[in-house]
This record gives sequence, structure tokens and C-alpha cells, in this order.
Amino acid sequence: MSDSTPTATPDRPEALPAQSPPVDPAVTGAVGKGPAHGPGGTGRLSWWRGDGGEGARRNLGLIGVLVVLILIGIATRPDLYGDSGWVWNNILTILKLASVVGVVTVGMTFVIIGGGIDLSVGAIVAIAGVWCTTLATQSYGAGGMIFTALVVGLCVGLVNGLLVSYGKLVPFIATLAMMVAARGLAAQISDKQTQVSDNATINGIASTDLLGIPLLVYILATVVVAGWVLLNRTTFGRRTVAVGGNPEAARLAGIDVRRHTVLLYALSGLCCGIAAIMLTAQATSAQAAMADLYELDAIAAAIIGGTLLSGGRGTIVGSLLGVVIFSTITNLFAINGLSTEAQNMVKGGIIVAAVLVQQFQFRSLTQFLGRNRLTTG
Repeated sequence: MSDSTPTATPDRPEALPAQSPPVDPAVTGAVGKGPAHGPGGTGRLSWWRGDGGEGARRNLGLIGVLVVLILIGIATRPDLYGDSGWVWNNILTILKLASVVGVVTVGMTFVIIGGGIDLSVGAIVAIAGVWCTTLATQSYGAGGMIFTALVVGLCVGLVNGLLVSYGKLVPFIATLAMMVAARGLAAQISDKQTQVSDNATINGIASTDLLGIPLLVYILATVVVAGWVLLNRTTFGRRTVAVGGNPEAARLAGIDVRRHTVLLYALSGLCCGIAAIMLTAQATSAQAAMADLYELDAIAAAIIGGTLLSGGRGTIVGSLLGVVIFSTITNLFAINGLSTEAQNMVKGGIIVAAVLVQQFQFRSLTQFLGRNRLTTG
């Protein structure tokens, strides 16, 4: 037998065939060195270093940013942060500030993961708020107002989805047109006037506390938990990621991409309807100019949280942390008496930095870790 002929020995396994069957990473481990939790595997460390731990790494990074912001607040206003009662009330203030935008951001996250964009969310909040505070709607009580806001938001979202999916309009153009149209319709319905909410139940949503925590925070938490479950534990969530990652592959896999896209925009509209009730309760009124630039805040928070603008990846928890970071920045500027202009410049810088991180850092990190595993293995 020739020396070049491979032989099966205890120290030298047989050569693999050219077309070896696919190997399940859950069984072999991320680096192919044995079972994930066996003697030759890397277990949780491999998961942390691989793509599976990317979301956790990013979320920890966002928590680190929050800690830095808190330290800045302590350094700039030690007189305030020295009062434990003020600190707790300030935390609740930040969460209340984040609640409305946070609900909108949950819907926006689904749309972006699905490969779209929705520039009309602020206008949808406005038209839903104006419509639910008309005298005719208020005559039906709190139930009628809530039902109207949810239905209006859902219907406008459906129109967006139909324009994008079946009208084949670019999402940017379709939702931009809806943003202008919805603002105009809201101004016409309200006759360019502020409509006051006379319903004590609706107004009480913003002033009610349960166990010392505002009801608005509970609503945000409920929407976030529901969004997390929908994205991570249901077929709808898996299809959303598939559609955003590769629409053609999703279609070939049997997913009705157009119908799913319509549902994503409808979900975004529904979240806007919920936000409209919350914002109306906070202001005890509604007008066509309400929720101005909410679309930019929601998109920015989703990007900060790790949602790819190209679709196919994103997390609800990351988006929530993005909202809280922006609310903390707003609060930090307010307690230090700094201008809104400076605040907007800082936010703009954060958005640019987040996009740059998405484009370069994670690809480079994955390549570095891959080389590191090969050299240390």
C-alpha cells in the first residue's frame, strides 16, 4: 500500500468525503471541536464569541452606555443625585418619557426587521389621537375612544402595507406620502385646533400609579413583552426575520411575503394607536402636530438597539434600551439646563456612530474571533 493512501488508525481518522453532510452547530459546537458541552467543545464561551451572542454583547454595551450617562449625571449634578428620593422619581420620569416612543419603537422594529421602513408613525399617532378626541367619539366614553384610536392606527397601517406590498411602492415613498396625508387629514378633522379630552378615565391613564409605578410604564412593559414573544417565540417572528433577510428565499420557502409585509405595517399602526391614547392622556388633548418627529426617534432607537436598516436582524430588548438611552440623554440635558439644539446634535452623533458600528465592527469582530479560535485551538 502506498504511503499516500489514508488509513483509519486511532490517531488518524478517515478522511471526510468531499460532500460531507451538514453538521448541526447545536450538537458539534460553534467551532466544530466536539459537542458544545462536551470535553472538546467550548460551550457557552463559544456561543458568547459567535454570532449567537451578538445580541447579548450589544445589549451589555447599551447598558454600559446607560451607566456612563448616569455617572455623567452624578458628576454634573451631585446635589440632585445625592437625594435617593429624587433619584427614584427621576427614574420614573425617564421611563414615562420613554413610554410613548417605546411603544411606537416596538412596531417600528418589526417593520425594519422585515425589510421596510415607516416614516408615518408620528402622523398615525396624530390622526388616531385627533380622531379619538372628537366630540362624537368622546360621547361613546373611554371604550369608544380607545377602540377608535386602535382601529384608526390599524387601518392606516394596513394602507401602508397595501401600498408597499401590492402597490409595489418603495417603503420610503409610500410612508412619506402617508405622513403628509395623515397630518393633513388630522388638521382637517381638528380644524387646526387643539381638541381637549374630557374623559376622566383616559386622562387618568397618565396620572395613575400602581405600586408606585406609573400605569404608562406598565403599558410599555406589556407591549415590549408581547413584542418579544411575538418576535422570538412564534412563527410570525421567524417569518419576519426571513422576509427581511432574503425576501426571495422566504417566498421560495412558502412564505406569502406580500401578506406578511401588510401584517407588519398593520402591527406598526396598531402600536401607534396605543401610543395615541397614551400621549392624549399625558396632554389631556390631541392636535395635528402631536408626536412630531416620533418616526425619527423610533428609527434611531431601533438602530441603536442593533436593528439592521437592511432588515433581517433586530431585537425588541435592544430597541427598548435605545429608547431609554435617548430618554436619559434628554433628561440629562434638562437637569443641566442645556439647550435642545445641543441635545439634538448629540443624538445625531449617536445615530451616526451606531450605523458605523453596524457596518464595520461586528463583521471585523466575527473575523477576529474566528482567527483567534483557529490559532488557539
